[in-house]
Amino acid sequence: MSKRPKLYLPSLRLAAVMAPLVFIAAGGLFLAVAFGLALVIENVSARAVKSRLLTEGITWADVEADGLQVRLIGTAPNEAARYRLANLVATMVDASRLRDEMELTPVKAFEAPRFSLEILRNDDGIQMIGLMPIGDDEAVLIQKGKTLAAAAPFSEMIETANYPASTDWEAALGFGLRAFEMLPRSKISISADRVAVTAIATSASEKRAFEADLALAKPRNVKADIQISAPRPVLTPFTLRFVKDAQGARFDACAADSEAARDVILQAAVDAGAPAVADCTIGLGVPSPRWAAATAAGIAAVGQLASGNVTFKDADVTLQAGADVTQRDFDRVVGDLDAALPEVFSLNASLEKAAEASGTDGPAEFTAALSQATGRVDLRGRMPDEMQRKVVDSFAKATFGADKVYQAAVLDGGLPVGWPVRVLAGLEALGELDGGDLVVRADTVLVTGVTGNTESKARISQILSGKLGQGQTFKVDVTYDRELDPIASLPTPEECAARVDAVLKTNKIVFEPASTEIDGNAAKIMGLLAEALEKCANLRMEIGGHTDNDGSEDSNLSLSQARADAVLIALLGRQVDMSGFVAKGYGESVPIADNDTNEGREKNRRIEFTLVSAEAAAAADAAEAAALAASDLAPKDITLRPKPRPARE
Repeated sequence: MSKRPKLYLPSLRLAAVMAPLVFIAAGGLFLAVAFGLALVIENVSARAVKSRLLTEGITWADVEADGLQVRLIGTAPNEAARYRLANLVATMVDASRLRDEMELTPVKAFEAPRFSLEILRNDDGIQMIGLMPIGDDEAVLIQKGKTLAAAAPFSEMIETANYPASTDWEAALGFGLRAFEMLPRSKISISADRVAVTAIATSASEKRAFEADLALAKPRNVKADIQISAPRPVLTPFTLRFVKDAQGARFDACAADSEAARDVILQAAVDAGAPAVADCTIGLGVPSPRWAAATAAGIAAVGQLASGNVTFKDADVTLQAGADVTQRDFDRVVGDLDAALPEVFSLNASLEKAAEASGTDGPAEFTAALSQATGRVDLRGRMPDEMQRKVVDSFAKATFGADKVYQAAVLDGGLPVGWPVRVLAGLEALGELDGGDLVVRADTVLVTGVTGNTESKARISQILSGKLGQGQTFKVDVTYDRELDPIASLPTPEECAARVDAVLKTNKIVFEPASTEIDGNAAKIMGLLAEALEKCANLRMEIGGHTDNDGSEDSNLSLSQARADAVLIALLGRQVDMSGFVAKGYGESVPIADNDTNEGREKNRRIEFTLVSAEAAAAADAAEAAALAASDLAPKDITLRPKPRPARE
């Protein structure tokens, strides 16, 4: 009988306990391996996707791995970018593992485009190009262009955008259209903040008229840059007249063919006793290249006489010595002048006789009185016959207006030859004045009066010397009245700056400590500044804000800028034209006194008004235009006018 093995109870118990432990350990090891593999997969996937995003330049998105899932997080600029990102990641990670948790940038309203218009008008036609708001202004503009172009070519390439027009744009467009209608040879650039006008006038007088009309038409809130030039005029006849009498030495008319000739002539006048400040027109039509030498000799001759005048009408020279000049002095001066004149010039000299007692009737004369207030002209005196009286009456009505002429001349058959020519020349000269009188006698023509045009006296001398002929005596006694000059009555930029300086010398704009609020007592100063800047059109000034060195440099810079802005806004509230003004803060960088004392710090806390030069203004405008061009967005929602269909055959 075989023996059965003996079983020990403790061994069986140990086996029963170890079996579950081994199973648990195997399961834990499996879980650890699985977890480790998941982490590896997560890290590999996340790193691969991030690397691809950086390679593609996508910096606005990030990737997070969660188990086997890949989450896309961040803010996409738009839906299209979000869609492209999801497609890109789907090429690297299974779509079932991808979770799109991206957000979108809030949609902003489209910014309005920068409206602008360019108009070119000349003898060859009219061209228009630009972007305008949809509305009636486009139709009005095109209709005006077609009307002004008449038979000349008209071209327009105007686009429209469906955005409302600002008040500034409407004002600028209105001013630009006024300039467009006025200037036949011009280039006009219109934007909401600026109107630039470049034009050519046919004469200096037309240039002055254009500038005056545009200065009056410019709205206060429109910044305008007006550049009008005039070619050198053709002077016919080329006239210079220099006079010396009880009122002193002066020019009635001055003409030169170049800047060098003008300098020679003006220096000769100063040497003869004339004031240093004088005007001399540079023009075309000089009769000789030695004009400056000839006229300087004539001026010097008059300077040697007690009284007299010299008139150059092209190459004809007339020297008239006063009654107080001795025969000896007259002969000496005439001889010297005749020897000094170039060969092309012809001299006619005369010595005025002392006045003799006349009869009770006095010398025959014709008079015309032009009223400055009403423009009415009264014609009196003598005319040779009825036909000549009608000719003079018709000429006066054509010059002054049909309803402005009163004819009361009487007939006298004994008048000297050439009397009507002298009368007509005198009336033409009188037409250059705002008010004055004409006296025509057998021995002289006298024109006196007042004008608002600095060129009137020279023009009158040209008319009389050209129409009366060589050797004929005439006198021009014309006064320039600044109040009648539409341009000169406006203060110059230098005068405006001087007015502002005068106000600030006796008054200081005060701010509360560390505040941008103007002190209540400064209201009076703002009123004085507004008065000083009245009628200052097209003025370019900088309002500079300055502080002491208390506080940080950055805070002082911000404070000074805010204070300069406050002054500009305060003046705007007083209806001052501030379109050419700019406010700039300098902080503590430009002290004018020592900051170590209370008195010095007080002086450094200031507001300064500085006149901006034309060169600096042009540079600033160019920089501003470049900045606007760089930041401008492409126009959106543009409506293009369809091209016309081709005509049917």
